[in-house]
Order: sequence, then structure tokens, then C-alpha cells
Amino acid sequence: MTDPITTDEQISKTSRRLPDNADPAADFATAAERPGTLRGEASLLIQTRQEQRLVYGRRHSQEQAGIIGLVRFGMLMKRIWTAAMQDDPYADWFLLQVHEALEAGRALTQELKVHVGALLAGVGGVEITVAHSLKPVRVPLQFANPYGYMGAYVIADFDELVCAVLTARHVGLLPRDEAERMLQRAGRAIRRAFLIPTQWKHCAVGRDDLRHDTPRARAAREAMGVLPQEVLDGTRRAGHAPAIRQAAGTRTGVCSANTSAVSALTSMTAEDDPVATEEL
Repeated sequence: MTDPITTDEQISKTSRRLPDNADPAADFATAAERPGTLRGEASLLIQTRQEQRLVYGRRHSQEQAGIIGLVRFGMLMKRIWTAAMQDDPYADWFLLQVHEALEAGRALTQELKVHVGALLAGVGGVEITVAHSLKPVRVPLQFANPYGYMGAYVIADFDELVCAVLTARHVGLLPRDEAERMLQRAGRAIRRAFLIPTQWKHCAVGRDDLRHDTPRARAAREAMGVLPQEVLDGTRRAGHAPAIRQAAGTRTGVCSANTSAVSALTSMTAEDDPVATEEL
């Protein structure tokens, strides 16, 4: 007759069957079942035409240069983000530049908002409410990395600035020319940030290529310049840079511009975008 299995033997056999080295006190279903993919929702509320133009950008034409909007900016950043995961130091460098430019644009926008807010609050005996849209447009946001959302945040701040500036102009606290200069200044800072990823080129280069001065490394340097040493070492990365998951691929050939997402914008600028003088 077979001897009965002791409790310790039962625990040992159970523990071998549970995934992730789970405590045998848990049942199999608890340890084996996996939660589904996380899904969330985000949307951008558009109140002004100035903000809307920063979202959809402008196509290049013979009369006007193209302008990168939030939608295309998100497309461009997706490719750079993927390259940064593959240990492309130039992708890391561009993530840093975009990160800093977005933060600078947001800081400037918030500074201007504080200034205009003080004007609106400084009229004794008169309470002024900042104008808002009676029919705002809600745009769903679906980006593959944090930088698309960061672009949306700075645009949302800009929208609040536009509402405040137009209100201050309407009630006689800001001259028209000064109001337009403020909006142009903030809008230009955002467009400059959105323009940065158009200068990145995909060279399938990794940090090892740069350290060993391979042909791909030389092509990347010729296309995009010399990297700061701390970026090449990986000691300086953007705050939201992805974890490096694999080395860059072994593809050969010349560097390719980030053209898959900018083919409709053969000429782009951050400067040429006059502010429309909306009335309240």
C-alpha cells in the first residue's frame, strides 16, 4: 500500500505547478489568471481657433509653409520613441530636446497666464470672468508614448491663455498689438517644440556603433552632429525616456529622414503663423 503524501510533500508538488513562483497557499486560478491590457481614455477640450490650429497644423502650399500640429507631432515622436528603446542615442538626444522645449513652452505660457490674470483681477470694483466657448470641441487623445500627451498639456495651457488674453483685450486691459504679441510668442514656442522631431533621422545606430566608430555611426554624426558625451554614455536621458529593451538592428544603408510622417509638409516653420484676431 502506498504511503499517504505528507503536507510538506503536497506543498512542494503544488509550488512546482504555480507560475511566477507563487506561494502555494494561493490556488492555481489566482496565480495563473492574468489581467487584461490596461485601457484608459483622455481627451483635449478645444475652446479657441488658435488652439485648434495647433492641434491639426497646416499643410504646406506655394503660399504658406507647413506647420507641425499635435497630431503629426505624435506620429513623429512614436518613431523616435521606438528607436530610443533600441538604444539609439540620437533618439535619446531628440527626446531630451523635445522634453526641454515642451517644458519651456509650458513655463512661458503659464508665466503669461499669470500676468494676464493679474490684469483681470486688478480692476477694483469690477469682477471679470474669463470668456469660454459655448460649444467647445472635444478631441480624443491616443498616443503611443508620453510626449504626445505632453504636447497636449502645453496646448491646453495655451488655450487658457488665449481665453484670458482675448478677455483682457475685449474689456480694455490689453491693447490689440500687445495681445497678439503675447499669443504669437507662446504659440511660437509650442511650434518650435513640435518642429524638433522633424530633424531626427533614422540611422539604425546604437551606442556600440558610436563607441566603435562604425560606418553607421559616421553616417549618423554627419546627418545629426556630435552627441553630448553624457547622452552617448546613457547617463543623461529624458525624464520620460523608455527603458532600453534591445540593441539597434543590423540594417545597413544611409540614414533616412523622419519622412513617413512629414511627407505632406515639404517646408515647415515655427515662425510663420499670424494670430487670428478673434473677437469675443
